Amino acid sequence: MSALSAIPIPGIGEVRPGDSIAELVLSAVARAGLQFQRGDILVVTHKIVSKAEGQIVALDDVQPRLEARRRAKRHKLDARVVELGLAQAVRVVRKHRNVLITETAHGLVCANSGVDVSNVDGGYSAVLLPRDPDQSARRTYSALRRRLGFAVPVIITDTFGRPWREGLAEAAIGLAGMKAFRDYRAQRDPYGYPLRVSLDAAADQLAGMAGLACGKLSRLPACIIRGFEYEPGRGKGRDLIRPAKRDLFR
Repeated sequence: MSALSAIPIPGIGEVRPGDSIAELVLSAVARAGLQFQRGDILVVTHKIVSKAEGQIVALDDVQPRLEARRRAKRHKLDARVVELGLAQAVRVVRKHRNVLITETAHGLVCANSGVDVSNVDGGYSAVLLPRDPDQSARRTYSALRRRLGFAVPVIITDTFGRPWREGLAEAAIGLAGMKAFRDYRAQRDPYGYPLRVSLDAAADQLAGMAGLACGKLSRLPACIIRGFEYEPGRGKGRDLIRPAKRDLFR
């Protein structure tokens, strides 16, 4: 078994609308004296993708609806951020005190539709999720392949809470160049027992690994995963979303 490593990419800097994530990453990799190798995987936070795609909203331009104002007043929240969370939702899953769990148009179930004010500009603006994280991943994947001459799968991540578990963890919301799962079903364990449900969410596990390596406050929004034997394919972040008919929480 080869060693598995996560290599943060320093020096990407502030990302602005219209920037190419692939070009920013390649430039930062070169400045850091790093180099992509065949078999590498690139993991990037959705925040830099959203910034590059202009998914930024100035909070002073947001006009909260009555429901948002009431909820904000009751729980000491920013009504503008509450409004954005409601506006980005196709379904409100649960309201509990200051927590708003929603389903987005992407099919993601998360807090406040993924609207985020941290690590943006000090509280003046909010970042929304990319309009289509899988398309965003494919765009960066294609650009890297053209420049490098070989394929580097791309995972776009966000930070989610989880049913049953406390704390936050990184999850893959966009994917290109590899399958989302490592499938052990129909194989046998070392004792000969047939596996029936072992479908590892490889893209999520790699997202978590990159999140640990990069941290939250280090201004390291991208990471190279090296040593993981991924399965090439047309995987998507949407593959990881459990269909409603099998979702016991709905």
